[in-house]
Amino acid sequence: MSKFLDKFNLIDKVAIVTGASKGIGAAIAKGLAEQGAKVIICSRKQEALDSYAAEVKAEGIELLGIECNVGDEAQLAKLVDKTVEHYGGVDILVNCAATNPMFGPIDQMESSLFDKMMAVNVKSIFTLSNLCAVHMRKRGGGAIINISSVEGLKPSPGLGVYSMTKAAVNMLTKSQAAEWGADNIRSNAICPGLVKTKLSAGIWKNVAMLEAFTDRLPISRMATTDEMVGLALYLASDASSYTTGGIFNSDGGYMLG
Repeated sequence: MSKFLDKFNLIDKVAIVTGASKGIGAAIAKGLAEQGAKVIICSRKQEALDSYAAEVKAEGIELLGIECNVGDEAQLAKLVDKTVEHYGGVDILVNCAATNPMFGPIDQMESSLFDKMMAVNVKSIFTLSNLCAVHMRKRGGGAIINISSVEGLKPSPGLGVYSMTKAAVNMLTKSQAAEWGADNIRSNAICPGLVKTKLSAGIWKNVAMLEAFTDRLPISRMATTDEMVGLALYLASDASSYTTGGIFNSDGGYMLG
């Protein structure tokens, strides 16, 4: 293998991917495993994790599912403890879990839903990253990839609070990069545009809304989850050894508009 392709090799690396029983998280977890990483996937339901792990095992890919509600700090601590117990450490963390329980104006957002979104979309990344950083330092460094959104850069109607949480993720990413660079822990964020997932179903299931959205894109379509994997592999690997604090759009040109 060439000198440069070798940099994408993740053999013997240990990764945790949250929100990984479906959608973007599932696709990234599979991609990391294909590159040789030992991958822990987590979500709120063990049966969903087991189902996805069984699905990819048929393709020769091994994933280990650990049930975890990322909004619960005790469960996050247990997730990291189980990962270290099973694989000996943590090298890569992909924070993908997110929620958006309401589509509507910010002045109609219930306080309880606001708190839930902050806990899942922001605080879980803060807490889990801090927990994993301890073990990354012991292994000489690591890579954190926070899955943000173009909504954190330019809000859309009905997504005001979601946009706010993703803007916070972008700044948290930069803060992690600034404070942890000396420990060789790199932190970067990926801002997907419209990707065909359960979270975005309110848009792509509405044909008129989908066409209005994609007509404005230079790449005139929404993305598949697999199209988010390549950038994640780069940011997880030694190919991006000098890349930290980056906010990377993968949006079909959405932010050009």
